[in-house]
Parts: sequence; C-alpha cells; structure tokens
Amino acid sequence: MLAVNPAGSVAIRRTFHAYLDVAIVVLVLVGTNLIAHFTTAWASIATVPIAAVLLVVLSNRRGLGWAELGLSPKHWKTGSLYALGAVGIVLTVVAIGALLPLTRPFFMADRYATVSAAVVASMVVIPLQTVIPEELAFRGVLHGTLGRIYGARGVFAAGSLLFGLWHIASSLGLTAGNVGLSGFLGGGLFGQIVGIALAVLATAAAGVVFTWLRSRSGSLIAPIALHWSLNGLGALAAALVWHASVS
Repeated sequence: MLAVNPAGSVAIRRTFHAYLDVAIVVLVLVGTNLIAHFTTAWASIATVPIAAVLLVVLSNRRGLGWAELGLSPKHWKTGSLYALGAVGIVLTVVAIGALLPLTRPFFMADRYATVSAAVVASMVVIPLQTVIPEELAFRGVLHGTLGRIYGARGVFAAGSLLFGLWHIASSLGLTAGNVGLSGFLGGGLFGQIVGIALAVLATAAAGVVFTWLRSRSGSLIAPIALHWSLNGLGALAAALVWHASVS
C-alpha cells in the first residue's frame, strides 16, 4: 500500500482554498463593478461599499487576519506617518498643476462646476463611496488573499492590474467631460478608447504606489490617504479652476 502523507494533503487543501479565495474575490469585484455602473442609480451608490464590507467580513471568517487585511491597530502609527507624507506630496503637485497654464486645462472638468459640489464630493462621496471601499477590497482583501499564493511581485502585479481594469467602466465618456483631455485626444471614438486605456494605465500605476504604501506601512491608512488626496484634492482643484475660468 502507498503511504498517505497527511501534511502533504493539508498543504494541497490549503493551496486549493487559497486559489479559491482569490477567484471568489475577483468574481465578486467583477460583479460589483458591473452592477455599480450598468444598473440603477441607487446601485451605483451602495453596491461598492456593501461589497467591500462583505468581502472583509467573509475573508476574516475564512481565516484572513486583521494584519493581512491591513487593519491591525499595531500599524496605525506607521500608516498615519506615511499618510501625512503622501497627502503633502499630492497637495503640492495638485497646486502646481492647477496654477501652471500648461496643465490647468486638465483640471477643467464640468463634473465639479461648483465649489460646493466639489466639497461634498471630496469630503463625503469620494471617501465613503470610492476610496475606503476600494482600498478595503483591493489593498485589504485582494492584497491579503494574493499574498497567501504569490510573493511580493505577484501581489504588486496582479493587484495593480486588476485595479486598473476595475476603472474601465468608470472611464467611459472620460474625455467628453474634460476640456484638457478632449482637446488633447479628441472627443470621438478613438479619443474615448485612448482615454480609457490611459485611465487603466494610470490607475494601475497608482495601484502600484498604493500597494507599496500598504506593504511598507502595513496599514490601509496610508493608501486610503493617498487615494483620497488624488481624488478629493483633484475634485477641489477642478472646481476652483473651473470657477476661476468662468468668473
């Protein structure tokens, strides 16, 4: 008779469950993205936050620890220090970009035509509907599940690529509402396709930086802060530039 290796059987089961967890997380993210962007207005508001919370709860019950999710209190201090540095850098870059005549048109998006709308978006909508849920899902759950299968390079590559692809749906019509992009790429089908491709590349690159912050600090605080500053400060700058141009 052949000898049975219990340790080997356990390792195979753990590997299988690790791959299964990754597959489930990816499928949930794909379904969430489609529901959020191609169904109802209420779904676009609530789907991503609900899905992110459910993923965190389920993955924790599946054995993913708080440290693997980037939510351990022991890393809050380090995460906060990295967060301050990240926000300071983005604030400087956004301010320079909004002031320079060459780059100012790229901030002229009619989505934030009023300062009050930009403040609400920056302080409420963007953090609760976009930044925190996406970081919980990608730098939290996906990062943790990928980390059980791949090394650091795999986590960086797969997580960042999926984060870039996540933004395909939200990039539809991107050039139409942005003066700088429509002037640079054109407003036709070609411009739209190129705009989507650039958005995917840009967000994938941002995903690499978010993942680096997550890995370096051990906390989601740092990537959440950087993600918010890119979106939130960008919204405020867009509103200010638009308001100044039409005044």
